[in-house]
Amino acid sequence: MRDDGHRMGSLTDMEIFSRVVTAGSMSAAGREMGLSPAVVSKRIRRLEERLGARLLQRTTRQIALTEEGQGFYERVVAILASIEEAESFVSRRNAKPRGTLRISAPTAFGRMHIAPHMGAFLAANPDLNLSLMLSDDFVDIVGDGYDLAVRIAELENSSLIARRLADNTRVICAAPEYLRQNGVPRDIDDLTRHNCLYTVHQEHWRLESDEGHVVQRVNGNLHTNSSEVVREALLAGLGIALRSTWDIGPQLKNGELRVVLPQFRASRRVGIYAVYPSRRFLPVKVRVFIDYLADLYGPNPYWDRGLDLSELASPRTGTDG
Repeated sequence: MRDDGHRMGSLTDMEIFSRVVTAGSMSAAGREMGLSPAVVSKRIRRLEERLGARLLQRTTRQIALTEEGQGFYERVVAILASIEEAESFVSRRNAKPRGTLRISAPTAFGRMHIAPHMGAFLAANPDLNLSLMLSDDFVDIVGDGYDLAVRIAELENSSLIARRLADNTRVICAAPEYLRQNGVPRDIDDLTRHNCLYTVHQEHWRLESDEGHVVQRVNGNLHTNSSEVVREALLAGLGIALRSTWDIGPQLKNGELRVVLPQFRASRRVGIYAVYPSRRFLPVKVRVFIDYLADLYGPNPYWDRGLDLSELASPRTGTDG
């Protein structure tokens, strides 16, 4: 049986290897860990010798993972994250969130459902500063230095950890004036004769109903990369759109918009998530922010309360009644 010292040495070598990969070089990893490049190089060589495989391809300017190195790195990341999580379990309750919390969030959602609640969050955490950057692009959380990102998506497997904060209900809707002038779609294929509003690369609507899933291609006369432009065009009566209830809930309630084809919704696999790196210990400042949003939204988010979508559907006669 290997002794404890050997096991601890192996663990340290794995941590050094992980730092080299994330830092991009042995010298950068050494600076982060207070080790010389020679020591880092020696520990990586020792790790490779013990494993009997080359993990890194080295050049004068950069390093690259081998196929074996990539597989090893993915598993090392999970191991180190679990250890850090175990250590933090004991200490985090007594830790106080402090420093700067860097957050990325979608433009409209961040403006409507994060920014208005930041006053209460900062009042409860006076030693924290927030850096909230809004963008509809998926940022590189690790590469761009963010602590976490709020994303509205159907998340695929990745090296990141995600916590679902709320469901994202999306419905097909239009302004009453548009429906008066153009009629109400009677079935999903009827959308092909309507002016549909969407952002670039979103011309396929992935929908589901009690009868199953359908992918509907739509067309329209507006080309934009801005979800908020689509929203304004929808309210102006220019066409039909697939929108989230967090975005147009008040307009549905006051009659500015009507639901069409209420039997169809966007995929329920799409949700609102907090996404953060799995390669390191989750700081207290990140945890308290995620918990704050999860408690704020909850399984029945405030923007969906009192919203009966079946009652808000437009009649099929083509008039707003």
